[in-house]
Amino acid sequence: MLAGLQGKSEKQQLIGVNEFFNQLNFVDDIRLWGRKDYWATPLEFLGSNAGDCEDFTIAKYFSLLELGISDQKLRLVYVKAIELNQFHMVLAYYETPRSQPLILDNLIGEIKPASKRGDLLPIYSFNGRNLWTMKTTQGKLAGKSSRLKLWNDLRSRERSLTLRKPKVNYDE
Repeated sequence: MLAGLQGKSEKQQLIGVNEFFNQLNFVDDIRLWGRKDYWATPLEFLGSNAGDCEDFTIAKYFSLLELGISDQKLRLVYVKAIELNQFHMVLAYYETPRSQPLILDNLIGEIKPASKRGDLLPIYSFNGRNLWTMKTTQGKLAGKSSRLKLWNDLRSRERSLTLRKPKVNYDE
């Protein structure tokens, strides 16, 4: 998938990555990993062919980085999905620092501008370096993303290639 998207426009890369990962199965962490909250690496997500919203978002984030899209253009955004009345994670792409972000989501396959996603209430966002509180579309800098324990755990496993296997076969 990544090889086929090399050299394409950023918009085409966003669409290709979003469509590829949205084919995978949604399975809650407790069922898949035996934990309330677990952020899988992209290899763990692909290897299990399943994950929850954070896993979809993380895999899209790292894939777009691998394709050469700047970390400054990407943010993992923790939101409240209003209609589902639950917390959720999506990926935001900012073409420029001041532009309205495009939202990549596993709930809605079509990439839409944030202004067209009234069903999502942003809480905080982060990328490889920074963390923002989301009172506005751009957010307010709140420190370093290293403040997030699950992000640190994920990055550590990713660097060391320490992969976990799902606790159960979710097809059963």
